[in-house]
Amino acid sequence: MSSTTIEAGLSEKALLVHRALASLQEELEAIDYYNQRSDVSVDGTLKAVLDHNRDDEVEHAAMLLEWLRREVPAFDFQMGKILFKSGSIPDIAKGKTSAADDGRGLGLGDLK
Repeated sequence: MSSTTIEAGLSEKALLVHRALASLQEELEAIDYYNQRSDVSVDGTLKAVLDHNRDDEVEHAAMLLEWLRREVPAFDFQMGKILFKSGSIPDIAKGKTSAADDGRGLGLGDLK
């Protein structure tokens, strides 16, 4: 079944999320390609250009992640739970973090 066939029956919201996720996949692939090419580049100028292009793609990926966070409650919940926290990532995901650590270094605890 083609992507167009699948998209035909989706709600507008599902289509928007699909497009954002597909675009995020493409941005992540581009980041990987630029990073690999930069890693093996022996020309300093080319390496700088590739690094610049990679970092532009990182910005694009971050923008898509922020859109997803705003539009998809599960992204908002998980990002709020896991991102910008110190300590073990698996422990954070399991909820094994200090109540005083809100991830922003202020020691204010959970402000909700």
